[in-house]
Amino acid sequence: MSIRYQVSEAVAIVTLDRPDKLNALTVEMREALGTAFEAAGRDPAVRAVLLQARGKAFCASGDVSKMGQFTPATGRELLKLAHRMVRNLANIEKPVVAATRGAVAGIGWSMALACDVVIASDTARFTQVFRHVGLVPDGGAIYFLTQHLGLLRAKELVYSGRRIDAQEALSLGLVNRVVTDDELDAVAWDHARELANGPTFALGVAKKMFKMMYQPDLEALLDAEAWAQGLTLLTEDHKEGVQAFFDKRKPQFKGQ
Repeated sequence: MSIRYQVSEAVAIVTLDRPDKLNALTVEMREALGTAFEAAGRDPAVRAVLLQARGKAFCASGDVSKMGQFTPATGRELLKLAHRMVRNLANIEKPVVAATRGAVAGIGWSMALACDVVIASDTARFTQVFRHVGLVPDGGAIYFLTQHLGLLRAKELVYSGRRIDAQEALSLGLVNRVVTDDELDAVAWDHARELANGPTFALGVAKKMFKMMYQPDLEALLDAEAWAQGLTLLTEDHKEGVQAFFDKRKPQFKGQ
């Protein structure tokens, strides 16, 4: 299994464990993560959550082996799994810490954005890769980025698809702290454990209050994502983006 789940010292530790593929999410991983986040949210023995990954990358977006093979129906089913995963993560009424390093891309960045605290290794590189293959962001990325950055800066990252390093992410308020790669795991664990020892009922209520500050809510945005991504999966630009990715060349988009 490419997802590991354990509870230690009142912290649920969810680990992406597909290091040879930079923890790119398969269908099975999305389903397992949704279940793990739900379990963490429901377990009274869990008072905080740590989301981490094995290897040199946090998550290099989705598994590319199936890219370009989706129909509207199968693409929608994949999005449903992603939405369940992100909803269950964002709705945990307990503090959630993400430990990020290396590639934090696409749906991987969406997961990090859904957490309450993001600690980044100095190797972390964040990117909205969707535009490179002619798709719209998913996993609630537009919702989370707009919360953090406002419309103009969120649009710039989505439209450009450019990669930002850990220090720029820190300056933009997209991560809470940058540490050396050697320090990352220990710092993230200590922070999660410290939160687990805090007034977690009050922190969970405060988390719900923060969610009330934004309209439209995450659910409305995810519903919009479902039809938007279904449309873009059928475009010629998406086909060209996929082919260019596999050919290792720059795509030639036509806006069709």
